[in-house]
Amino acid sequence: MPNSVLDAIKLGIWDFEPQGHEQDDYEPTASLPGSGEKLAILSERVKDGLPLWHPQDRRTYDDSAKIPE
Repeated sequence: MPNSVLDAIKLGIWDFEPQGHEQDDYEPTASLPGSGEKLAILSERVKDGLPLWHPQDRRTYDDSAKIPE
């Protein structure tokens, strides 16, 4: 059984659905959408078999509430 969508694709499993994860299983990011930092975090999430998006991820440039102090 594959651990991530990348593993599933390599095995030719096109209808793979990752296991559900709680929000506490991984950290949200304050990185700007489209930035290299955000893309690196999304890449790591895929490799780890986690959902791409965390509900508390920063979504817009003006989403200043998500910026750490």
